[in-house]
Amino acid sequence: MSRRTSLKITDKRERQLEKASEIVASGPDDDPPMSVVIDAALTHLIQSEENMREAREELDPATIQQFNTDVIGLRYRTRIESRWR
Repeated sequence: MSRRTSLKITDKRERQLEKASEIVASGPDDDPPMSVVIDAALTHLIQSEENMREAREELDPATIQQFNTDVIGLRYRTRIESRWR
């Protein structure tokens, strides 16, 4: 991962941040800071990957593939790969 000093907020990214903020907010009047929203999204990504790794010991490949996302996906119980980039 390269380190950059600024983060460009495109329209699409702004909409994603708004949706994520609604999920993280404790109520309709809560407006969490962007850092909290980003931390929650990163934590969720890491936990999802861990959960998929653990689930492949218990579930068949067809079931696991139902939980694949655009970011992480499991193929035939052999590996987890990122399709994000």
